[in-house]
Amino acid sequence: MAKGKHKGAKRITRKQLSAMLENLFETHTGERFELKQIFRMLNLDTHPAKILCMDILDTMLIDDYITEKPRYTFALKQQSLTVEGTFTRKANGKNTFTPDGGGKPLLVAERNSMHAMDGDRVRVTMMARRRNHVREGMVTEIVKRADKAFVGKLQCNRDIAYLLTEDRTLANDILIPRRNLKGAKNGDKVVVKIQEWPTYAKNPIGKVIDVLGQSGENETEMHAILAEFGLPYTYPTHVEEAANHISDQIPEEEIRRREDMRDVMTFTIDPRDAKDFDDAISIRKVSKGNMYEVGVHIADVSHYVTEGSVIDKEALKRGTSVYLVDRTIPMLPERLCNNICSLRPNEDKLTYSVIFLMNEKAEVKDWHLAKTVTRSNRRFIYEEVQQVLEAHGEASPEDYQNPGDHVDPERPEYEPAEHFSEELIMLNRMAKELRKRRFAGGAVDFDRCETRFEIDEKGKPLSVYFKVAKDANKLVEEFMLLANRTVAESIGKVGKNKTPKVFVYRIHEQPDQNKLMNLSEFVVKFGLRLKPTGSSLDVSKSINKMLHDAKGTKAQNLVEMVTLRAMMKAKYSTENVGHYGLAFDYYTHFTSPIRRYPDLMVHRLLARYAEGARSAQRSKYEELCEHSSQMEQTAALAERASIKYKEVEFMQERIGQEFDGTISGVTEYGLYVEINENKCEGMVPLRDLDDDYYEFDEKNYCLFGRRTHNRYSLGDEVRIKIASANLDRKQLNLALVRE
Repeated sequence: MAKGKHKGAKRITRKQLSAMLENLFETHTGERFELKQIFRMLNLDTHPAKILCMDILDTMLIDDYITEKPRYTFALKQQSLTVEGTFTRKANGKNTFTPDGGGKPLLVAERNSMHAMDGDRVRVTMMARRRNHVREGMVTEIVKRADKAFVGKLQCNRDIAYLLTEDRTLANDILIPRRNLKGAKNGDKVVVKIQEWPTYAKNPIGKVIDVLGQSGENETEMHAILAEFGLPYTYPTHVEEAANHISDQIPEEEIRRREDMRDVMTFTIDPRDAKDFDDAISIRKVSKGNMYEVGVHIADVSHYVTEGSVIDKEALKRGTSVYLVDRTIPMLPERLCNNICSLRPNEDKLTYSVIFLMNEKAEVKDWHLAKTVTRSNRRFIYEEVQQVLEAHGEASPEDYQNPGDHVDPERPEYEPAEHFSEELIMLNRMAKELRKRRFAGGAVDFDRCETRFEIDEKGKPLSVYFKVAKDANKLVEEFMLLANRTVAESIGKVGKNKTPKVFVYRIHEQPDQNKLMNLSEFVVKFGLRLKPTGSSLDVSKSINKMLHDAKGTKAQNLVEMVTLRAMMKAKYSTENVGHYGLAFDYYTHFTSPIRRYPDLMVHRLLARYAEGARSAQRSKYEELCEHSSQMEQTAALAERASIKYKEVEFMQERIGQEFDGTISGVTEYGLYVEINENKCEGMVPLRDLDDDYYEFDEKNYCLFGRRTHNRYSLGDEVRIKIASANLDRKQLNLALVRE
């Protein structure tokens, strides 16, 4: 340790002071030093020297070399030389290791990985720290292999076969001996598991576990997408058999135990191609003043699917139904989701209902939760309800301007929709009141149109159309939101000094302040303003105004997309923090137990607490929440992959054609461009921008030419040509058309 005083900051360099600090901490392991104590021990008595010291301490904290607890009190970070955790494989060889219990990930170079695979549980030994380098680790043992499969196209040579996979976590093709092909042929899409990866070998050795079919066929490619994300593409026979043994008859004693609402006007409103109707709405006028009884009736799946049963275990594993472009992969066996539990018209069904007493202004005067038996009078599709609302002048002004699907009013199997106009109009008026109050309370107005494909019987995309949410959709949405919020409040909202019972909440945390600041700077280029600071209500109102001002402009889709990226992801948790996007203090998912496992958990907890049972085990339900959130995200990725595949398939017949587009993404390896006409997205690779050397400006979302000063920024309008389409990679390559 240095002796004597340093005469000012000029007498000590950053390198010297860093060495002094390292020496201090490493010779006093286990001791904690306050900042003033460090100044004193190192004889730092000038302001510049103290500032330099604090800067070096900040760097040491970032490098995970020291810890700070409490504030301004530092100690050498004590780490075991060998720790256990999860390995994350990356194609560039810069793999990482995350220790159990959290902590900063360690870099694991490929040469030190022992060929560990993505998701493997491994034991890692810390390597000696190199100055000015991140801390590295070396895998010394693979504790447990992740149950990961790889999907790709089989390439067979005379003596050997390879799996050509697009999995970015694997830089090498998988070698497959002929004895492990399981009958697969050259060009087939297959699912492969790695059996071994010898230390000396460049390629892992695998075995075909399933043959999906010939590459390029629609059925094969959709199954490949599901397999790629570890999602099931078939339903286990033994689970379907268990469902087949469930009776579709409702015993009279079960009806007597329930509130009978079969004589109340009830209907479902769903998309045209829906088969699983898990929610219905009823309405009747009551004699007490100008009041209405509105019921939100949800399929009582928990009556048929008991916790721990064969069907329940499969539903839990799946977590959610998955919606690809051309199909639904259900969470429950078809007999349950499309038949027994589905609220089909003119059939008695067991339901779990939230029943509201409301006035015309949609003010809830009273409500109750009940196990019920209901009978839907009619099955509506959204377009029919919208047609009724528009015909009576009840739709929103923008609904008349927006193009939308209009259905042939002749549906001979049902009573004419017009006969239900009084009930539909009243529910629509109430929904608008609920919506108006929700936005006044700070809800964020994300109202994006969805890209859909019209496909033929072989799955080939014929055309692209846009699904716009109109009043008919919003009618259903508002009553589902009301039911979800009311149920959550009934458990979570307790008196002072009382602890609420364990429950499953749908939470959405406030957006990160830095992301909002960046968003604010970004939208200025489109003449839009966003106030990123202030109260939660102020910020959400500012976001809504910005989104409203962007509507109808060329920048609308881009601004909405970038704003969505600035938001946190909603998830499930037993720890309630409210729902920022909806501006609800309490929110859950109660209304879709046919297709979401958390809703099934909520039904079971509500029934448990209604019987006076004590609070459920928090750790058990938090684990289920984490699993459900993960499966929801995985399902969303699979859905996006299926859309991307259809986009590339649709555009491959348009190679050479030119389109107007908007730059929707800027990266260090190129520009993403969304085609204005059909919203399909492709990439202009950086290598094709050969007129200059371009630098990536991450903060300003642009590529900047050093010599020409050309600038390609997010949101810029460009003219592009379809250069190529790679279905295997789901990749659409574009070329800029320069003037």
